[in-house]
Amino acid sequence: MTRRFLIIIFISVLSALRCISQIISPDDRLRQIISEYGQAEVTLPYTDKNSVELLTTNVSILSVKDKVVHVSLSRLTVEWFILQKYDYKIVERVAARVIISADNVNQAMDWDTYPTYTQYDSIMQSFSKLYPSLCRLDTIGTSVDGKLVLALKISDNEEVKPSVFYSSTMHGDETGGFVLMLHLADYLLKNYAVDNRVKNLVDNLEIWINPLANPDGTYGTGNTISSPTRYNANGYDLNRNFPDPITPNTVKQKETLDMIKFMRKHKFAISANFHSGSEVVNYPWDRWLSILHADDSWFNFISRSFADTAHVYAGPAYMNFLDNGVTRGAVWYIVYGGRQDFITWELHGREVTIEIDDQYITPAAQLTLLWQNNWHSLLGYLENALYGIHGIVRDINSHAPVPAKVFISGHDKDSSQVYSDTLTGSFVRFLSPGSWNLTFSSAGYHDTTINTIVVSGQKTDLIVEMSLISNGIEPTNSTNHLLLYPNPATDNINAMLPDKIAGRMNLRIINQAGMLVSDYNTEVIQGIPLLIDVKSLSSGTYTVVFTDTLSGTTFNGRFVVIK
Repeated sequence: MTRRFLIIIFISVLSALRCISQIISPDDRLRQIISEYGQAEVTLPYTDKNSVELLTTNVSILSVKDKVVHVSLSRLTVEWFILQKYDYKIVERVAARVIISADNVNQAMDWDTYPTYTQYDSIMQSFSKLYPSLCRLDTIGTSVDGKLVLALKISDNEEVKPSVFYSSTMHGDETGGFVLMLHLADYLLKNYAVDNRVKNLVDNLEIWINPLANPDGTYGTGNTISSPTRYNANGYDLNRNFPDPITPNTVKQKETLDMIKFMRKHKFAISANFHSGSEVVNYPWDRWLSILHADDSWFNFISRSFADTAHVYAGPAYMNFLDNGVTRGAVWYIVYGGRQDFITWELHGREVTIEIDDQYITPAAQLTLLWQNNWHSLLGYLENALYGIHGIVRDINSHAPVPAKVFISGHDKDSSQVYSDTLTGSFVRFLSPGSWNLTFSSAGYHDTTINTIVVSGQKTDLIVEMSLISNGIEPTNSTNHLLLYPNPATDNINAMLPDKIAGRMNLRIINQAGMLVSDYNTEVIQGIPLLIDVKSLSSGTYTVVFTDTLSGTTFNGRFVVIK
């Protein structure tokens, strides 16, 4: 009897040990989820700003709500997170049954289901085929796995006008904006001939729409949306991957590099990128808590207008997070390497981040509601580009365009100035209502300051004429003066100096930050363009200065490099 009893105890203990061995630790469960799905979400208590600072430097924070920090982890960040020994809770993954894929393109274009990847491609192509006079399809680049990152240009002609940009779903599992942008493109094209508001936008703006910035994250390796992830195919968060104003050497993924090249080329005056997970309009800065953008009041105004318009059509329960649907990014939580700060700092644009749904994956059944809540706000945000100061900077005598820095002394800071276009001299400056003194500065020209009035909801046209300094820069489109072409350039640029200018020249190239990046002597032959190698230069705007080594006469010009 005793022996039998001992055997029973032994078997019971063995079974218990086997059960214990099968219990997975939270850390291993995290690894398991990420291995299976490519990401995991955890929460941990908010303690202080320093703790959040450490987190945002190393992982992707999704949100900070009610003293709880929501964090997304990928295979690149999970081991660092585990080593920190945080007291975290795993947010159990919800199956994406709310995603309903369309059976065909026609069903997808009812905008209440999700398209397959091939349907998406067909829809984008159909826009340009159905509306060839209004729409052109362009490719920003390709994803890591080779999927196309597409953009539509919607505009009535090729005249000089402000360019604006809407982009969505750089986080692949934030799906609502994807269909919202497709729906918007369809709406603009269908209503151009019948709606004066739409016609005004298309006639006076160059509208670019990129519905899906991270196709690998959304579709994975398949054709339907079944298990979307935040990250690209390499496991990177693309909205933490842009050059940071303070630490510009951020590791950049292919999708990021392609997007940067595209945005540098088009110089968007206003842009927005669309996300999900909250309902709020987020404006710069994301990386500085204690520093306000010079145009903080203007940013707050356009953000407030988007949210308030949504409240009119969706009701007060929608988009009411933080300050009733509006926040300055860093007040919410700090982000490094975000797109809106890169555009606003390095490209001198104006971008906000718009979170359109508390749910990361908008259920297909709610896509129509998402459109109804937001389409008035989407049009209103684009209309901001019609207002402010719209000008041309030109030479007072030849009327040749002058590439100039446009700034307001005592107001502009932290790269808030703008620049007139190298080829056309055009510029747009958005400001709060009031009286402003704008100063225009260009190499070889006398600085010019003009007072102008900005009225809310109105456009102020301005022609600025600049006078040459003796022996200074000459208009670049005259055969008697310095001519640079092609401009923008990728590998080489030709410089044709003024007639009868030849001999030994010192050539200096200066970047936009004022740093000397090239300095050498060369021989100029009269009437023959000098080839300048710019392969080693990164994308950006540069000033080239030729100095005659005998007379000291200088000739300056500005060119753009696009990689």
